[in-house]
Amino acid sequence: MTNFIPIFPLGIVVYPGEGLNLHIFEPRYKQLINECHAAKKPFGIPAVIENKMQEYGSLVEIKEISHVDDKGEMDIKTKGTFVFRILEILKDVPDKLYSGAIVNYPDNVEEGKPELMKRVMKSIRDLHAILKVNKEFKKPDEEMKSYDIAHDVGFSLQEEYELLMLQEEKQRQEYLKRHLAKVIPMVAGMELLKEKIKLNGHFKNLGGFDLP
Repeated sequence: MTNFIPIFPLGIVVYPGEGLNLHIFEPRYKQLINECHAAKKPFGIPAVIENKMQEYGSLVEIKEISHVDDKGEMDIKTKGTFVFRILEILKDVPDKLYSGAIVNYPDNVEEGKPELMKRVMKSIRDLHAILKVNKEFKKPDEEMKSYDIAHDVGFSLQEEYELLMLQEEKQRQEYLKRHLAKVIPMVAGMELLKEKIKLNGHFKNLGGFDLP
């Protein structure tokens, strides 16, 4: 399917199923939100990386306008729905302050490997334990999807975007697994380094080395 959507480019990656709260203050986006909310239509958030709007983004629906102040600025709650790919950017839309795009929606295979996801979840908990982060997950490990945890593994913005572009859950699981296998030893090493630095200047209780 191909269609036109209003776009709100942001320096973030939004995933399908993800809840996102936004404060809207620019006139063009106040217009966008008011019109989309009145028509019960979604809008698109393409990712912006290094000041360049990327090809992929997520369609989001407005769940609630939580607050509007006397200047028309508003707090809104949204939820990601589908990944889109931009085919053409329409910078100037007649009678609109905001821009739009012609997009399509790549097929997204959501079936993954439950056993692989369980291993990924174990690695995430290992990472969080090293970092002393306590996070509760709302579903059993084997029911988790890559999109559910992509913000919990220490990805850079570029890596979050690369995951968004993958169109099969199995590919996304493998991407997460490889990232965690790389980052956990690095983080563990940094934690050891921090402990060594903390001990510098303290009395050390060390056994002597016996010469052979």
